[in-house]
Amino acid sequence: MKNSIKVERAIKNITQEELANMVSVSRQTINAMEANKYVPSTVLALKIAKIFGKQVEEIFILETGD
Repeated sequence: MKNSIKVERAIKNITQEELANMVSVSRQTINAMEANKYVPSTVLALKIAKIFGKQVEEIFILETGD
């Protein structure tokens, strides 16, 4: 699952550490999501989308094998 967390953080001028604190995860978790190595839970995805004022589908892109 791809995402635009890094881009959204840059727009809002938020560090990985700051975002991690806002959603109660580690900075490493944010880093892993940005590297597409970790798929967040639905709750975490919703929290992140809310911080950026976007819909989940605008931040997280589900890749299909089609």
